[in-house]
Amino acid sequence: MKFERSTKVEWYSFLASMPLIDLGLNYILFNEDLFRNYKIWLISFPIIWMAGIITWYFHVLYSHFAQRKYPEISQSTKRIVLKCFVNIFVMTPAILCVFFLYDQIHILGYKLATNDLWKGLLVGFAVNLVFSTLWEALYIMEKTKESMGEKELLSQMSLQQEFDVLKSQVNPHFLFNCFNTLSSLINEDAKKAEVFLDELSKVYRYLLRNNETGLSTLQNELKFIESYARLLKTRHGEAVQIQVESNSRYDNYLLPSLSLQMMVENAVKHNVLSKNKPLIIDIFLVAGNKLVVNNNLQRRTKKGPSNRIGLDNIRTKYKLLGQNGFHVMEDEKNFTVVLPLIWNSNIDKRWMTAGPTVTSNNLTAK
Repeated sequence: MKFERSTKVEWYSFLASMPLIDLGLNYILFNEDLFRNYKIWLISFPIIWMAGIITWYFHVLYSHFAQRKYPEISQSTKRIVLKCFVNIFVMTPAILCVFFLYDQIHILGYKLATNDLWKGLLVGFAVNLVFSTLWEALYIMEKTKESMGEKELLSQMSLQQEFDVLKSQVNPHFLFNCFNTLSSLINEDAKKAEVFLDELSKVYRYLLRNNETGLSTLQNELKFIESYARLLKTRHGEAVQIQVESNSRYDNYLLPSLSLQMMVENAVKHNVLSKNKPLIIDIFLVAGNKLVVNNNLQRRTKKGPSNRIGLDNIRTKYKLLGQNGFHVMEDEKNFTVVLPLIWNSNIDKRWMTAGPTVTSNNLTAK
């Protein structure tokens, strides 16, 4: 059996209970003489105290042995059963040794009585029951806390992994759509395709930088929309209009990175665009720290293929972040998405992104 240091709780439990044990055993040994003979206090009390230390320490070692053998919470029954044998291997021999020692060398004139043995064993059993119950309860509490900590860590790792998967969907999705647009422009207008490619390189560098982590400030999101609007203007001209109303007091609020870009991209993808019937996308703040993205509905009669990354991606990000308030609403004339803004003191800093600041709070791309 490996010897090891006892815990503070084990020491405190000994110091709290040993005076009572000492008093109880001396009363069994000497009855009323305990209160008349000062030699009992000077001689017998120290002897039993020393015996108590030795017994207690072996009890500690035995308890630690049981915890090492069956350490898991699921093994509690086996561990408790094993600890019950402490009465046979530790307590009973210690009590018998005390009484036989006092009888054999006649300490303070003591003579063994069978009834004294039963009383002593009862005291020892009661004390060991208290010790074992206390230590086992504390052990289970500690293991439960440890298990909860491990589950929380695994949960955070799983959440981070899911978030990384969501982020990894955005870049290929965005790039694929931009290449489709570029391919169309090359056939229609080579010069415009060249301008578009130049803007795309700037935008994509910004996208890579701001999609490294899961969250971005509203300020940076608006900066990206400003860049993205120039791409749309190159491709569609006055057929797409983006109007933004913001407030600098909300600049440092957070939302999932590239959310606005995905909202705008979805609107362009699923609606008819023309100079006479422009798609108008409004981005504005409402009460309750919410950002609204609204566009007029003029759906395409023939729907293109959709992998549903946009809305589902953002909805899942908010869910993983434990943030409520994401809503999608639709009527005959408008399609509206409500994005809750997150105050940056309420979120893990590892999901925040760094990026350039917005130089303007209002923009219109026509």
